[in-house]
Amino acid sequence: MRFMMLMIPGGYATATPDAMPSAKAVEEMMKYNEELKRAGVLLALDGLHPPSTGARVSFKGGKPAVIDGPFAEVKEVLGGYWMIDVRSREEAIEWARRCPAGENDVIEVRRVQELSDFPEDVQKAAEGFSGLKG
Repeated sequence: MRFMMLMIPGGYATATPDAMPSAKAVEEMMKYNEELKRAGVLLALDGLHPPSTGARVSFKGGKPAVIDGPFAEVKEVLGGYWMIDVRSREEAIEWARRCPAGENDVIEVRRVQELSDFPEDVQKAAEGFSGLKG
């Protein structure tokens, strides 16, 4: 089963465009990432720049509208993710618990939808699209 572990760093919603973690924090996180890799569960990972450098595209009324960051009234933002392949939700949670996250950080663990999770009619509608796994 594939799971995403979504890092939600405390205070990242208001971080300046040049915000960077400390060398010590990066070193600890790299050790953790290496542990995931050695265990054979890591599929992908990425860190994200602060939302102050991003944009959001909304579709109210069917028309795209762009809003540049930072975004008003946002309490939690994604700072990065890990994609892991493990046997169970419990194993994914155990990996999240081992992360050297900060006191105000949160990791949300979410199972990735597989094509086989959907009803047959949905699977048939997606047939032939090579980007989906079954």
